[in-house]
Amino acid sequence: MKSRMLTVLLFLVFVFSVPLFGQTAAQLEALFETPALNWEQAAAFVLEAAETRGPGLDSFQSGEAFRFAMDEKWLPKGAIPGETARLNGISLLLMQSFGIKGGIFYGILKSPHHAYRELVYKKIIPGDTDPDMPVSGQQLLLMVGRILSAKEQS
Repeated sequence: MKSRMLTVLLFLVFVFSVPLFGQTAAQLEALFETPALNWEQAAAFVLEAAETRGPGLDSFQSGEAFRFAMDEKWLPKGAIPGETARLNGISLLLMQSFGIKGGIFYGILKSPHHAYRELVYKKIIPGDTDPDMPVSGQQLLLMVGRILSAKEQS
């Protein structure tokens, strides 16, 4: 069962990594094997996947993605680069960087809580997860893959 799940995950990573031109295989593999991402890693990957660029930049250098996301209020208040990223904050980062529209409360508040609830509703995140749980590289790749798939279908 575990080997089948790993095979499916690797297949999904392969299929959904095609649009991630800036990512190398080594970076994707390292991300895939990371048990708990920090805010800097999460911001760098998500902004690259969303093809978000800083002012006058082709891509972000180390740490710039985190600073950009903080300046744009795409990360929770008080996020620290080396601190473990939490699912509700990752939800906000994903919603903002991919330009995903949300419901009334998300539109008004743009809070991690409402971003998490929107992504559960959109079936990007499984409904039985804890919004305060740490996010692994595998989980982030799956969420980004689901978002890219949904964007392709619409």
